[in-house]
Amino acid sequence: VATASLAMQASVLAIVGLGLTALVYGGVAIIVKADDIGYALAKEHRSGISRTVGRLLVVGMPKVLALLSTIGTAAMIWVGGGILLHGAETLGFGGPAHWAHEVAAAAGRLAGGLAGLVEWLVGAILSGILGLVAGAALIPPVGLVNRARGVA
Repeated sequence: VATASLAMQASVLAIVGLGLTALVYGGVAIIVKADDIGYALAKEHRSGISRTVGRLLVVGMPKVLALLSTIGTAAMIWVGGGILLHGAETLGFGGPAHWAHEVAAAAGRLAGGLAGLVEWLVGAILSGILGLVAGAALIPPVGLVNRARGVA
């Protein structure tokens, strides 16, 4: 597609964007409604596998949602740290990003056959630590602003 006309590139981008949006929001909708589906299966079917699946959905979905919440929070902290590293580099403060890359590369060199995985993992951990520190540093000023505005 990179060598196609601008109209073709825009069309492909639009189609992919709409498709991914539908896929993501469809998946979220299924996750959100899974306990309702489970309730309906457990209530409407007196016996059999449908009722068992329904009960499992009703009992299991709160745990699944709690897990997704934890994973989502960790992912946002990690992504936020990565954005801060790359953003600082773009603004001319490349030291932290270069340091993180060198630490990750050094860890990868020590890992032998798992070099790629270890390098990625160390980079992700460093981004996560930065995101956590930056987020924690923002808690007091946001609290002050909220208190000044009368927001609990």
